[in-house]
Amino acid sequence: MIKTELLKDGTLIRHYSDSGMKLLQAETGIMYDEAIDIVPCQYTYEETEIPVEQDELADAINALNILGVE
Repeated sequence: MIKTELLKDGTLIRHYSDSGMKLLQAETGIMYDEAIDIVPCQYTYEETEIPVEQDELADAINALNILGVE
């Protein structure tokens, strides 16, 4: 299932799969491990059956830490 959470004082929104699957952005067809958009979000996402690789997940977590999101 796709989960969302607000980040950075409600100016960003994070989309991710709670079961560790990649997301497909419906409007562009681009695949993401997780997506961070500006609020209000213009995009919709679908959960795929493709698992996120663990090293890709670690990269995403590091990117969030760089943005100051824990």
